[in-house]
Amino acid sequence: MKTDVKSLLKIGLAAFLLYLGIHYWTGISGFLLTVVGAAFPLTIGCVIAYLINILMSWFERHYFPKTTRPALIRSRRIVCMIAAIMSMLAIAALIVALVLPQLIDCIMLIVNILPGAIEKLLAQIENLHILPEDIFNFLDSIDWKSQIGKIVTGVTSGVGSVMGTVVKAVSSVFSGLVTALLATIFALYLLIGRDRLAGQCTRVMRRYLRPRWFEKIMYFLGILNDSFHKFIVGQCIEAVVLGLLCTLGMLIFRFPYATMIGALIAFTALIPVAGAYIGAGVGAFMILTVSPMQALLFLVFIVVLQQIEGNIIYPRVVGSSIGLPGIWVLAAVTIGGGIFGVVGMLLGVPLAAALYRILREDLHKAEASAEISAAG
Repeated sequence: MKTDVKSLLKIGLAAFLLYLGIHYWTGISGFLLTVVGAAFPLTIGCVIAYLINILMSWFERHYFPKTTRPALIRSRRIVCMIAAIMSMLAIAALIVALVLPQLIDCIMLIVNILPGAIEKLLAQIENLHILPEDIFNFLDSIDWKSQIGKIVTGVTSGVGSVMGTVVKAVSSVFSGLVTALLATIFALYLLIGRDRLAGQCTRVMRRYLRPRWFEKIMYFLGILNDSFHKFIVGQCIEAVVLGLLCTLGMLIFRFPYATMIGALIAFTALIPVAGAYIGAGVGAFMILTVSPMQALLFLVFIVVLQQIEGNIIYPRVVGSSIGLPGIWVLAAVTIGGGIFGVVGMLLGVPLAAALYRILREDLHKAEASAEISAAG
């Protein structure tokens, strides 16, 4: 009888909480959004710490792994953390140094040569007699160089002349810097106290969860961590492979800016499947300053390379590293990107890999149990 009363009380409490949640959903959702917004720097810090920890763990495995000296053992954590951070900053600085100066030069070159190109185009149109005379006279009377200069000036400084926009931009930049600073500090604290925090969380879950639930949660978190770790490593390997293939192909076909565009393609390829197209757009824009025909051929080259990468290299490299078949990698990227955009592309593959692994191991256990029962 006591058990029935407890069950009824639990059902009644759950129904009452559900009613409160539905009736006061506006206030509750606003409160939750406020909490999420306040915790956003901490969330970013967790992401930063997780990414740095992957490289940091690699350094720890190679930093005097067999030493017994206490000084080296105590210094392992801080030295490897600094090495991981410096390595990531060096890679980012190298990519910026390769891409940004050339991109600025290309923009300035286009601004300088575009007026002459428009005038040549108008002369060819006049010879072909495609446009009516009045329209052509109007286009021919425009000072294209001054107009383009006005457009560039308006884009770079016109918006900034409005005081409210300046204030909003400054406040946004300041808020972003504060968020980045808090996230970085929180990430450093997480990395330094990684083992202690993991032990504390384990003790809390072991104390307040049933043993069966504790084992299931730890099992799920272990698989999730393994899937994300392997996915990030595989994604980086795939990006390097794509960048090298792009650079090699551009050198073979004698496209300009081969090394720089290859580095840009490798960086943007960290976004699954669609990332290379983003880098291809910037690369085509840069090649356009040298030769429009080569820019068109470069786009054809990138489309072919991206098809090979997306259908052959990516499923094999990333799919094999996380244990997910190629067809499910493509399905996860497609569905995740369709629902949550770029974030869905990044999270879809490791989440699908974790689910696939859990289902596969559960099926193997069920089949093994069935075989044992049949044999008995």
